[in-house]
Amino acid sequence: MPLVNAVAVLCGLAANTALPPGLVDRLIAFAVARAGGPAADATGATDAAADAAAADARAVAAELADRADLGHAQAVALAAAGDDTAVRLARAGRLTTADLDPATRPQAALALLDTGRGHPDRARLFAADPDAGRRAKLAACGGLPPDVVDTLAADPDVEVVAELALWTASPDTAARLAAHPHAEVRRAVAANESAPPAVLAALLTGDGLPPARRCLVCDRHPAPYTHPPSCPRPDCTLRPGATCDGTHQSTAHETLGHALANPATPAVTAAGFAGHPSTLLRWALASRTDLPPYAARRLAADPVPGVRADLAANPAADTALLHRLAADPHDDVRRALASNPRVPLDVLARVAASTKTGTTLLPRIAAASPREVEELAASPQPAVRMLAAVRRDLPAAVRDALAADPDAKVLAAVAPHPGLSAARLRALAVRHGARVAAGVAANPDAPPELLAELARHEPPARKALRSIARHPDATAAALLPCLADRRARPLAAAHPALPPPVIAELLGDTDPQVAEAAAANPSLARDTMAERVPRAGDAGTGTDAGAGR
Repeated sequence: MPLVNAVAVLCGLAANTALPPGLVDRLIAFAVARAGGPAADATGATDAAADAAAADARAVAAELADRADLGHAQAVALAAAGDDTAVRLARAGRLTTADLDPATRPQAALALLDTGRGHPDRARLFAADPDAGRRAKLAACGGLPPDVVDTLAADPDVEVVAELALWTASPDTAARLAAHPHAEVRRAVAANESAPPAVLAALLTGDGLPPARRCLVCDRHPAPYTHPPSCPRPDCTLRPGATCDGTHQSTAHETLGHALANPATPAVTAAGFAGHPSTLLRWALASRTDLPPYAARRLAADPVPGVRADLAANPAADTALLHRLAADPHDDVRRALASNPRVPLDVLARVAASTKTGTTLLPRIAAASPREVEELAASPQPAVRMLAAVRRDLPAAVRDALAADPDAKVLAAVAPHPGLSAARLRALAVRHGARVAAGVAANPDAPPELLAELARHEPPARKALRSIARHPDATAAALLPCLADRRARPLAAAHPALPPPVIAELLGDTDPQVAEAAAANPSLARDTMAERVPRAGDAGTGTDAGAGR
């Protein structure tokens, strides 16, 4: 097996639902032994190959952590593979507070607090942690004891306080932090939906709040200063273009944007920004579902297509506004309008006739009544009939009528619909070939013999091969031709109907995606799995089993 794909195979095996428990244990032992990484020598240098092997082992550990059948003892053992794995297990509920020492696995202990399963004493411990990054992660956790919240609100590191301001679910805490002297904290409050509406309005108008005295820019550079968009300093954390002339203007502008996009901000206050010279502020308004009509009408005339597009997708836009936007000269605006769940059908039909709306089911079509569906299916416009054809719950009469449509695009859209007979599907494939083959192959009722015929179509129907490779009823006869297509090959490699000898051969494929998919195939022979999973004696060696991806 090529070294480049060895770890891909191990990752696939780690995800294989049929991997026996004993082999899961063996793979855990391998991942833990390798994931720690190399120790530095006297000069501080490390072995690059060993470092890469450790990264590969951590990738295997991540796949193991996601196994649904992982037992508690296995999870505890696997947590030793490193912080990332332990965090993954903690967030998945596989570890408890008793399983984690905050001194050695602080990130996982914080993850437990973040999911509401940590002990309050652990929160108090982290609130006094000398590492500001850990205090910031704690500040983002919910359900913190009041004394911990007070400690974090007074933290000397403003980024810790800003995290608390952003994530606190307490309106009182958010209101208190809105008057914080640092502009970065106020910016965070503006994005918090738990902040009281009156406080958010004050952040927009400035009424009742003392001026901010500092921002991240003037904390580090005397004003006036503008941070270059492409800062050469790798350790610099200022946002690109951040600027301060003494008024903290870039942070203040971002605060306005967050408050305008916050649904808890009073609509009347927000609406006053519909004519603001800043595109970003107007854009933040366009998706609000509580916009007063006068503000929405003003945004409908906005010179920026993106603003109008977000307004067109807004389910709160009234009918008159939607009719107006249907005539917008920009395709993106009309396309966004088509995705609006409340667009009138006549407007949607007009848009579909002039704009490509894609092949996904649109919300308004999904909600159409039986009578509306019949009217759409009987439209003289093929693009409108396509809107109905992508539904998968059509009445039999409507479905069959669309399956006899003279337009190939309509046929391709309806071909995956359940309930079409094998004879109808075969007739579609024979009559229209590659134009409908992918849709026919995606039909859940497509018989195995038809899938095999489509797989052997000449010239190959590439999209159909991918549909066949995903089809649960595909047989080996249908899957083997799929292996000749670059994009269908990994899908076919994962299909349980593929013969075990073929799956085993694909473990050595030059494409890592194919090798990993084959290794994850539950039909892979158990003996082959056992051959590929390293034994305990291999864990510390440089054998192929753990070499690079």
